[in-house]
Amino acid sequence: MEYRLLGRSGLKISTVTMGTMTIGGGGKFAQVGSVGVEEARRYVDLCLDAGVNLIDTADIYSTGACEEILGEVLGGKRKNGVLLATKARFSMGPGPNDGGLSRQHLISACEASLKRLKTDVIDLYQVHEWDGQTPLEETMEALDTLVRQGKVRYIGCSNYSGWHIMKALGISALENRQRFVSQQIHYTLEAREAEYELVPISIDQGLGILVWSPLAGGLLSGKHRRGQSPEGTRQFAGWNEPPIRDEERLWKIVDMLVAIAAERNVSPAQVALAWLIGRKAVTSVIIGGRTEAQFRDNLAAASLKLTDEERELLDAVSLPPVIYPYWHQLWTAKDRLGAADLSLLGPHV
Repeated sequence: MEYRLLGRSGLKISTVTMGTMTIGGGGKFAQVGSVGVEEARRYVDLCLDAGVNLIDTADIYSTGACEEILGEVLGGKRKNGVLLATKARFSMGPGPNDGGLSRQHLISACEASLKRLKTDVIDLYQVHEWDGQTPLEETMEALDTLVRQGKVRYIGCSNYSGWHIMKALGISALENRQRFVSQQIHYTLEAREAEYELVPISIDQGLGILVWSPLAGGLLSGKHRRGQSPEGTRQFAGWNEPPIRDEERLWKIVDMLVAIAAERNVSPAQVALAWLIGRKAVTSVIIGGRTEAQFRDNLAAASLKLTDEERELLDAVSLPPVIYPYWHQLWTAKDRLGAADLSLLGPHV
């Protein structure tokens, strides 16, 4: 397992992170999975044995049940260098202040997560989505307070646009607050729109990238082919996140993944994950699953190194749509990426 610095921080995390959205299974998350305590314990041990040192969750996953199960499962393992990341933003109750990124909700949400996770500190606390009602100054001040109180060590954002991130970083600099060290985004072979602004911003501003749903909800696993979704998958159950805009393009990408996987005697999922791990500014990909076999297969991607030719084939079949702006084409041209930019990417480029 390789470990990379998370943005400009000194925190080193594994290139594969354990995702936990399948744990619990309450509400709409029942479509994703309903992993219980004993299954979760096996999957956590499996990931830790493989060298994973970061576990990512959120308070909204099964409305707190996921965090509660992790708290029970981890126990003394927190003393062995295991890092915990969680998120807050979505409503956790019927009250008017039970959601959002106000000082009121963020501090109470953090304290509730600490209790459910049975820990004294959250290593990476992430705002789960933009809140257009709360002044950003209030949100950044609340996050800064949590760090200074020792309840949180690092802060990050998730599902922000480019201008959201830059505004937050600007406020942190202006008011001498803690700054985001990372952003958690959706970024796959099928969905490369992060290359518009989010990846360049990460390179320029020194943010680590954590990728959620790196297999597009399983669509890039090789199990799904044209006209069929296997029974038992989340797509078969009606789960449609993330959405697919161009289905024909998706199947062309899947065909290429299957072809490369057959040549290398690995799974298509491993190829898709290895492609992401090698992308600019990506620190770690977040894997999840409902079975031990899924976790074992995904974990193997950490040691898979794609050839330049394989990467070129995948890049070509997943070319972004022509609607991408002209300046994006300039940024992605290899001869346009200067030494100053490369120095920000670290040794894994």
